[in-house]
Amino acid sequence: MSKRSLFFSFFLITSISFYAQSERVEYLPTFDRKPLHYGFYFGINQNDFKLNLRESNVTDANITVEPTAGFNVGLIADFKLHKNLNLRLEPGLVSNSKRILFNHLNTSSNPQDSIREIGSTYLHIPLVFKFSTDRYKNIRPYLLTGVSYNYNFSSNEANQDDNSAGQFRMTTHNFMYEVGIGLDFYLYYFKFSPSIRGFFAFNNEIKYDDDPNSQWTSPINFMGTRGIFLNFAFE
Repeated sequence: MSKRSLFFSFFLITSISFYAQSERVEYLPTFDRKPLHYGFYFGINQNDFKLNLRESNVTDANITVEPTAGFNVGLIADFKLHKNLNLRLEPGLVSNSKRILFNHLNTSSNPQDSIREIGSTYLHIPLVFKFSTDRYKNIRPYLLTGVSYNYNFSSNEANQDDNSAGQFRMTTHNFMYEVGIGLDFYLYYFKFSPSIRGFFAFNNEIKYDDDPNSQWTSPINFMGTRGIFLNFAFE
């Protein structure tokens, strides 16, 4: 699924929900008075790597990334700080995969040397601020911003093998910042909140090969995750 499809899905859902707001009954009128409430979310994501290359012994280094769609699921703890400001802890799991193409490698002898399949499962722990407008009937738009810690279960950081043995390694502990927008819809029994957010790595996630002249890792100056979440929250 492309990023364009993610945006289209989000706006399609919100447009349908806006149409449903013709009902004048105000649902869950005291919901936002709670100092603490809980929920859960699920969604889809698409991410790749931001790559910055550097001068190295590798001539005409050319590295590209092919992302695929993944899924995410987690829990929500929402703390009310102000009538328009909440602090949210949203621990969950994120799964996705990517293909890294090392286009500069001579693949005539072994085509697999130029491709690395990266399947990743993260423990994703965001701490975000939610800035909401005043409620209008059963709708409340909001903005999100915060940081997250990500534990990569599939990093292989401690693996002694590197790319010379066909093993691409990444760091286990990573940090990201996130920004997003969303809408709260107050329904009869619960609050439904679709949101879309971008996330971007602070730290370099690559684990360099032991050989400083490695054809796979020596051209890379920085490799950090970036992508989009489309979440559906129920609170």
